Amino acid sequence: MTLDDFRTAFSRVAELTDEGFLPVARCRGDHDLNPGMSVPEAPRAAAVLVPIVEREGGLTILLTRRSDALPVHRGQISFPGGRVEDDDVDDVETALRETEEEIGLDRDQVEVIGRLDTYTTRTGFQVTPVVGLIRPPFDLVPDPVEVAEIFEVPLKFVLDPANHERQSREWQETTRHFWVLPYQHYYIWGATAGMLVNLADVMLGALRR
Repeated sequence: MTLDDFRTAFSRVAELTDEGFLPVARCRGDHDLNPGMSVPEAPRAAAVLVPIVEREGGLTILLTRRSDALPVHRGQISFPGGRVEDDDVDDVETALRETEEEIGLDRDQVEVIGRLDTYTTRTGFQVTPVVGLIRPPFDLVPDPVEVAEIFEVPLKFVLDPANHERQSREWQETTRHFWVLPYQHYYIWGATAGMLVNLADVMLGALRR
């Protein structure tokens, strides 16, 4: 699959209006696998970039491993992104700005083609995943305060449902269920894994159309 193939398939499910790209389906979140989990009444807005990269061996998805020095979510795998700031025009602006700040990827090298479903986390964030296409060459300069590592996962791996594992963990005397996509020595779980499963659902449905 090329970036052009990806764009064509995604356009079958993404809707573009005067207000911009709309989510392709519905709101998702940590509560999907945890019936009865309360959803935050006033979640804080955030946005991430889902970077689809063209490589000779096939498309990949760029991810980061957060610094072990961060106060929260240290060492976890994530998309580049963060909180919506007051002067951000929209969630696309947030995703591109945060990506520039975290990994040094120039926004001019990102072709935004739409959004996935918003994702509400148990910790009180409502995250908009912005899908962007990236053609090499490009330079990355990770912010050492926030990013410990940048790596890529083959899109083919993410699209294979056999790689989507449902796991659970005891937390505050409650069993929490979540998605995990184990890739090589990386443990991709939680909201990032949930958004990757969303991407797989969307693209597999689009490819069948």
